[in-house]
Amino acid sequence: MSVNSQLLRKIPKVDELLRHPSLSSLSCQHTVLTESVREVIDTLRQQILAGEEPCLEEESICEEVIRCVTKKTTMSLRPVINATGIVLHTNLGRAKLSDAAVKAIQSVAQDYNTLEYNLEKGSRGSRYAHVEKLISKLTGAEDAMVVNNNAAAVMLVLSTMAKGKEVVVSRGELVEIGGAFRVPEIMAQSGGTLVEVGTTNKTHPSDYVKAVSENTGAFLKVHTSNFKIMGFFEEVSLDEMVTLGHERNIPVIYDLGSGAMVRLEDYGILDEPNVLDAMKSGADVISFSGDKLMGGPQAGIIIGKREYIEAMKKNPLTRAFRIDKLTLAALEATLREYLDPAEVLQNNPTLRMITATMETLVPKGEKLFACMEKVRDDSFSVALTEDFGQVGGGSVPTQMIRSSVVAITPAYVSLDVLEKRLRELSLPIIARISKDRLLLDVRTIEEHHFDYVAESILKCCQK
Repeated sequence: MSVNSQLLRKIPKVDELLRHPSLSSLSCQHTVLTESVREVIDTLRQQILAGEEPCLEEESICEEVIRCVTKKTTMSLRPVINATGIVLHTNLGRAKLSDAAVKAIQSVAQDYNTLEYNLEKGSRGSRYAHVEKLISKLTGAEDAMVVNNNAAAVMLVLSTMAKGKEVVVSRGELVEIGGAFRVPEIMAQSGGTLVEVGTTNKTHPSDYVKAVSENTGAFLKVHTSNFKIMGFFEEVSLDEMVTLGHERNIPVIYDLGSGAMVRLEDYGILDEPNVLDAMKSGADVISFSGDKLMGGPQAGIIIGKREYIEAMKKNPLTRAFRIDKLTLAALEATLREYLDPAEVLQNNPTLRMITATMETLVPKGEKLFACMEKVRDDSFSVALTEDFGQVGGGSVPTQMIRSSVVAITPAYVSLDVLEKRLRELSLPIIARISKDRLLLDVRTIEEHHFDYVAESILKCCQK
């Protein structure tokens, strides 16, 4: 009998493993457990046929089955600890919602609600009514509406205002906004005809004037939030464009992008336009994101002249782009916090993290460092230092912000292994590697997670 045949005969049967105490006591669906056992057995069989000699002890096999069950029963979309220092991390869900927004989601999710019901009239209402007056009050706009993201907002605006017409845009603003979605492609889908003016690095007011024809439907300005042109560069400001448009009775559309509702330049964050300032320019329609610098849920917010907003609400695309009850609940709660400009800086996690200064971050770093020192053994060394994080890749990409970081140097495992083990935890920790150290940036780590982070570092640094 061959070695392979002998090993294959030693593989426990499915029924035998299912009766093993460590598996029979598992709290999971029987079908999931059975499927996991069969998958592990199949893997062992394939390894043996490939000439390998895997461990065939029942305890070892059961441990692998438990890992398989855990993977199958763990939610794919789940929380992580963001230790990268990137506040608006696109891959990690962007804005972290406030306590009020989370409570609003839970309340609306658990019960029937007033999504499209007018309590005063006792009849059907509009889902936009929950936030449109609030947005108008905060921004000074005549009217407002909300869709599921800013790309949808731009599409809806163009489809309503410029379908079958020409839209004049600076060549330097024809950006790709992420996920291969590009302004020219959105323009084409909306039914408008793109008219490029200027060059990549320089566009003048006269370029817009020369492009005007009897079929011009709008001037479009796009804030290039995800890249910057440095050096020999010139653009037409929003104020200049509004003047040009209004002189020629051409509406001006502004894709503002990130949607800052507070003046971030007061906190050292430069080159990011403010929604309130944009509204004062006189632009006819402005769109921006809810889940970037506003710090709310994913949404595309449209503000501006009532005649245009009313037309958008009647556009068939509006139903395809509409937001659901959970997003509306979170958005309304987020917007209500902006009614108190002082309180929103503390209540809104995004604003709180972005505006945090070294005066508060250094003591926070010292607390995490102390937690590390309390559990540390010879498996890793730790240092408290400074480094730079970011607001976000798609928001203020060139702006680096100082922060306090705890640097970990493992003794027995590589940095890549440590980083991978942290990602495999029940509550994953997402960190970054720089200069042969694993960095934990306290700007984006909540203090109630410090003990867990320290214990996890100790666990993941072991041989």
